Amino acid sequence: MSLIKTTNSTQATTGAPLLSHVKYEHFLAGISGGVISALTLHPFDLIKTRFAVNDGHSHRGPQYAGPLSAIKQIVKTEGIRGLYKGVTPNVLGSGGAWGCYFFFYDAIKSKIQGGNTKKALGPYWHMFAAADAGILTLLMTNPFWVVKTRLCLQYVGDEKRLPEKLLYKGTLDAIRKIYKSEGIYGLYRGFVPGVFGVSHGALQFMIYEELKNRYNTHLNVPIDTKLAVVEYVFCAATSKLIAAALTYPYQVVRARLQDHHHNYSGSIECIRCIWRSEGLKGFYKGITPYLIHVTPNICLILVTYEYFSSDDVRIL
Repeated sequence: MSLIKTTNSTQATTGAPLLSHVKYEHFLAGISGGVISALTLHPFDLIKTRFAVNDGHSHRGPQYAGPLSAIKQIVKTEGIRGLYKGVTPNVLGSGGAWGCYFFFYDAIKSKIQGGNTKKALGPYWHMFAAADAGILTLLMTNPFWVVKTRLCLQYVGDEKRLPEKLLYKGTLDAIRKIYKSEGIYGLYRGFVPGVFGVSHGALQFMIYEELKNRYNTHLNVPIDTKLAVVEYVFCAATSKLIAAALTYPYQVVRARLQDHHHNYSGSIECIRCIWRSEGLKGFYKGITPYLIHVTPNICLILVTYEYFSSDDVRIL
């Protein structure tokens, strides 16, 4: 009996530190931020996607002069609902992705800190935790991004130009048809540039964490001291703008690989085609609506996350 008690006690003792690093409120906070931002800002995401796949010479889809022109044309030809094509997989993907990302990120970060939230990690470890969390999240959510992209890129008139297997009635129909016609590979199109895109999240979270830490250090308070909402917004917006400027091209490549109107053999061919026919500007197509979308998006997500994962976030 003593041996059994000792064994159980040992398991409990050794298991507790591992479990203590896993906080499910981070998962729920990430889901909340992702869902709210996707529902609120989806039209900008749709417009960014349409600009990103427009190669300027194939004319497979509508041509837009700018973001406002795109909104007017979409509403005119597809109605208000046209601005929300692909919103279901976007909500599922964004909610699931941010939930998983924050869950993995905080678990990895806490493990490195040994449970001591006042321990500063430095840029390298912040990037390491963010990159690992990004790859794990991408493995789980890539199919949602493929479906979202394809639903966003269904235009009026596609029913006359495309075979039935490339026309999707909704999220489940798209998943079924993509898997049936392209296999599991179809649901993971764009995964390779997506992995490179993990560098975007790693840079963003490294900058975000460093800005928070340096600000608290400047105030001579512990680095885990909660900030005001406006301070979180500043850190989030600054980190997003810097990361976006450095890594945006991967999103163009990823969107074109996932677009069913294009047919590239892989990432390398896609990059060559963009460079040959559009030059450097081609890799930054859609960046204006992208920044209009992601800047308030990341501020909303991170403020929501910080709010739901803490009891004492200040307003001012």
